[in-house]
Amino acid sequence: MYKIMFSAGETSGDMHGANLARAVKKLAPDTQLFGFGGPQMEKAGVVLCKNMLDYSVMGFWEVLVNLRKMFKLRDFLVEEMKRQKPDLLVLIDYPDFNWRLAGEAKKLGIPVFSYIPPSAWAWRKGRAKKVAQMADKIVAIFPFETKVYEEAGADISFVGNPLLDNVKPSMTKEQAYAFFGVNPGDDNILLLPGSRKQEIAKMLEPMLSAGKIIKRQRQRAKFFLPVAPGIDAGQIEQKIKEAGLDVQLCREKTYDLMNCCDFAIATSGTVTLEAALMGLPSVVLYKMSSFTYRIAKLFVKVKFFSLPNILADEKILPELLQDEVNGEKIAAEATRLLKDTDSAKEVKRKLAGIKPKLGLPGVAERTAELILQTAEKFYHKN
Repeated sequence: MYKIMFSAGETSGDMHGANLARAVKKLAPDTQLFGFGGPQMEKAGVVLCKNMLDYSVMGFWEVLVNLRKMFKLRDFLVEEMKRQKPDLLVLIDYPDFNWRLAGEAKKLGIPVFSYIPPSAWAWRKGRAKKVAQMADKIVAIFPFETKVYEEAGADISFVGNPLLDNVKPSMTKEQAYAFFGVNPGDDNILLLPGSRKQEIAKMLEPMLSAGKIIKRQRQRAKFFLPVAPGIDAGQIEQKIKEAGLDVQLCREKTYDLMNCCDFAIATSGTVTLEAALMGLPSVVLYKMSSFTYRIAKLFVKVKFFSLPNILADEKILPELLQDEVNGEKIAAEATRLLKDTDSAKEVKRKLAGIKPKLGLPGVAERTAELILQTAEKFYHKN
């Protein structure tokens, strides 16, 4: 019987961790799972030492501000590793924290499995060598990630993207229209400000500003906003009230909501790929602190920042960065994605070509097999 420790610090990582936990338990029911994660992982059978909802931060400046809190978390989890002695540490994304934890695991002789490794393909390519030295096995979720790690000597596999197993509607489009009260004759617009509190603080206001402009231009515009787990809907409602825009908040069946909306205004991240897989065009926004942006400009060398555009190697979706993230520019780009435009039809056609690039379904099961193989490999060594 193996004892495996998980570490995931974001909503998407919580979802991936939960899928892995279920798959591991299916293959090896006696496996003990514990660690750092969220409510989805806990529901899937991971005994949480700490809940990630209290620690989700991103960006250089944001991490610096929360450094003391994050060091305390790391020290706590290191003590848990010493006490529980896991056979394997599984890191799920969340690189700035997880790779500090990996260093401590290696000191304790605990093998490290990396699921969704740091984006060395885009920046800090030198980091690939360090990650390769620390990780005993790496599983990437995009095909373009493997080259830089292979060159660094890593044992890395691409077994497909987990979104292929998750991103699908649970009802027909007609049922979704009825469930959410959507009129298909309206301009139904989805607002996706992010799953982190700091993302919402930065992105919701310009989205609402754009919504007001769109509403003046298109009287039949209707706005919907799915609230991520762990986010206080009251704070969002207050911002919406201050903006003076009518927005319907939703707490479940986000993919069904995507399936019955016409386009989205979205913060860059996994959600833009989720929307793309649902055939939903997006105006993609990215905004960070000035300090983080100046640092990123020195190191990041990519043509696009949204995942659908990166996968397509083409600017399918409009992207707005930093000061471009304002109501006027967002609304201007949004007009190209209205359902009655030729440009929206062309975007949808091109989005359909992204899915084949992500591999085949069954990703969690294939990754779980590799997790157990890695645990087995080092279990006998110890």
